[in-house]
Amino acid sequence: MYKAIIIDDEQMARTLLDGMLAEYCPNIEVVDLCNDLPCGVKSIRKNKPDLVFLDIEMPGHSGLELLDFFDENEVNFSIIFVTAYNRYAIQAFKLSAVDYLLKPIESKDLIDAISHFEKQKEKKQYQILKENLFSTTKKIGLNNVSSINYVELDSILFFQADGSYTKVILQDGKTILTSKSLKHFENILLDNPDFYRCHKSYMVNIKHISEYIKSDGGLLKVGGFEVGISTEKIAILLDKLG
Repeated sequence: MYKAIIIDDEQMARTLLDGMLAEYCPNIEVVDLCNDLPCGVKSIRKNKPDLVFLDIEMPGHSGLELLDFFDENEVNFSIIFVTAYNRYAIQAFKLSAVDYLLKPIESKDLIDAISHFEKQKEKKQYQILKENLFSTTKKIGLNNVSSINYVELDSILFFQADGSYTKVILQDGKTILTSKSLKHFENILLDNPDFYRCHKSYMVNIKHISEYIKSDGGLLKVGGFEVGISTEKIAILLDKLG
């Protein structure tokens, strides 16, 4: 059993989530329901939960301030954010590899979030989420089996499909192998104009394209690499490049 606390200023939201956890996630024991952040901080210190369900938009304090109340060595719990943010802000959650539940909560999403919590606990991602929500410099979390690497989006040259995995090639020449598919990253970066799926095996950062080579069926020079481009994608990409 895992101990959990729910922090949300809406009583109906707290009660609904509590009931859904009892029905769909019997391995989660809700030990307290808190209506604001100060109450939640006190409850965390008292109950020492494994997991905190945290609303972001609450009167007085944003849920994103929670970790400001604790020293790093006190953070022995994971967080699943509960939010009504619109789809543009949700991209920040996806980039940060942070678990979140979008209101109104769907049972499948709740079960998936709990499953991910059981497999992996990562603290640094919450600070990255803050940066992605409020900063112009964005970072993306690159999952592998044992950890999450965080890199600035601008430092990525391109993504390359490798079976069900993806290689991420960085500006400094480093390659990171992630356990997510290329389609996963395409979906996350769908609203980001800097990234384009130019080939079934490649998604490029348009900022780093230095040359389009017409020979050999079409190639792109990206950093010091040559990347394939599908014939039907050429006109669209050239338009994006201006």
